[in-house]
Amino acid sequence: MGIMLMAASCGDPKPSTGPDNPSKVNFAKGADVSWVTQMESDGVKFYNSKGTEMECMALLKSLGMNTIRLRVWVNPVDGWNGKADLLVKAKRAKALGMRLMIDFHYSDSWADPGKQNKPAAWVNLPFEELKGALVSHTIEILEALKGESIYPEWVQVGNETSDGMLWEDGRASVNMKQYTDLHNAGYRAVKEVFPEAKVILHIDRGDSGAHYNWLLDGMAPYSPQYDIIGMSLYPDPGNWQYINEACLINMKELISKYNKDIMICEVGMSWDKPEICKGFLIDLIDKALEKTDGRCLGVLYWEPQGFVNWSRYTKAAFDNQGRPTVALDAFKE
Repeated sequence: MGIMLMAASCGDPKPSTGPDNPSKVNFAKGADVSWVTQMESDGVKFYNSKGTEMECMALLKSLGMNTIRLRVWVNPVDGWNGKADLLVKAKRAKALGMRLMIDFHYSDSWADPGKQNKPAAWVNLPFEELKGALVSHTIEILEALKGESIYPEWVQVGNETSDGMLWEDGRASVNMKQYTDLHNAGYRAVKEVFPEAKVILHIDRGDSGAHYNWLLDGMAPYSPQYDIIGMSLYPDPGNWQYINEACLINMKELISKYNKDIMICEVGMSWDKPEICKGFLIDLIDKALEKTDGRCLGVLYWEPQGFVNWSRYTKAAFDNQGRPTVALDAFKE
């Protein structure tokens, strides 16, 4: 799904859209809902605030979201988040006219700052073969999407790769060059299939400039290739104002220093503080839209539908009856 460019309204001093200055209309507001098919298989149903049952992505669209993010695992034991499961969800997003972000974990299960485990089939590969496996997997998944006429707008090469990926070979703190080589191989694989897709380098702790500079400066001597800096941001109800302001400062400094756009790929807050979470999201979206010169391209909630009684995840934004909390009203116009 390509970017739709809108004409500047009469009297605008310059066009209000385009890749360097996206308008409010083009701002990505969305969610990662990768659990949704697994939840449905467990009999979970979703309802709007009036109690009417709705398909999850359609429900989120009705709340003002326009973007879906989906993770990909290499050989998941139970199949969830593998290629077949991804295609089911991506087809659904396409049918709804939603924009799509693909999030490669390059693991058989969760990859994050605390664990970046190689897929079992890749564990004993020499480095060059490991890089080749990453390329083959990336191309296989993206070609499968292309075969269904599904065109992701953004692709993450790795998930929260704050210390690299595919440890130990690609652990940034041990071998920054090898991590950069792996990342760049993924970048080239994405562009081979979808030349117009924007590649995201995704790091956690969006409020910490030092955290980002350590990795991005460390990669710099090895010519890293990426289009967008991705962020995660998970404040607590008591500190979100400070965290949002620190994130804004970090965004501005990163944009100035690296001349890259930003996307906030993951956000979340305690599910049982929905009014506070709504305030956090409204403030964050406003800052992203109004105070980055159009260089922050979107904000996505992580698994809002994954309510705590099913997932044990406490930063969702649905209640235990499968209804969205008021937190998600922040995504409405």
